[in-house]
Amino acid sequence: MSKQPKYRQVADALRREIDSGTYAPGARLPSESELMKRFDASRNTIRNGLNLLVTQGLVSSSQGLGYEVRSHEVFKLNASRFENLSFPQIGDAYSTDVTNAGRRPHQTFRVEMTPASPTVAERLKVDPGSTTVLRFCHRYVDDVPWSTQATWYPGWLVEQSPRLAQPGDIEEGTTRYLASYGIEQIGYFDEIAARMPTPEEARLLEIGAGVPVLLWTRTGYAEDRPIRCTVTTFRGDLNQMNYEIGNLAGREENEPQ
Repeated sequence: MSKQPKYRQVADALRREIDSGTYAPGARLPSESELMKRFDASRNTIRNGLNLLVTQGLVSSSQGLGYEVRSHEVFKLNASRFENLSFPQIGDAYSTDVTNAGRRPHQTFRVEMTPASPTVAERLKVDPGSTTVLRFCHRYVDDVPWSTQATWYPGWLVEQSPRLAQPGDIEEGTTRYLASYGIEQIGYFDEIAARMPTPEEARLLEIGAGVPVLLWTRTGYAEDRPIRCTVTTFRGDLNQMNYEIGNLAGREENEPQ
């Protein structure tokens, strides 16, 4: 006989059925009353088991509608090609990658002058509190919130490339725009971390309980100094990043992309 609490036994049984496809993404789980009969358990026990699945990001709950298996149509981002000017683009890197995947991109923008925080100032090699331009994007894939992206540019750079401070999209992407002014990004340093979302991140990305965010910080460098710091915040359940490093001639074409 299992030594686990009954609510965990309920959660484990339902998790196995979700993993096996008995309950597919988008499917509703049986009602609490049906589960009470099946597991010979109290309503509180069933709710505790279901809530455990909610906190693990496997199901969502809606008042009056019961519990539903979360849909996870993952978007795969090739981070080593992202913003690489040697690859053809149909717009900025985000729009290109999403469109090439057969998905539909959409994004909104906010542009503002803001003092550099200590962490941004450290990456941009400017004084804390000095003026930067923040370009903030709220991005969607097929109308589902996908990520937010905040990019800070140092004040000296904005003087040379004034469109950075103008509201709205830069159609060709900021990396190509800067390169047209002779300010070419020749390298970048990436930092990747995961944590639970802040309330504001959960609101913007419509993240349910138990779903973490993936933080991707990229500092871009021209020949002699950094030119931008970008923090992209992804929904952890809908995104996957991959990198291509070195000679991949031995990689089979039918391997996962």
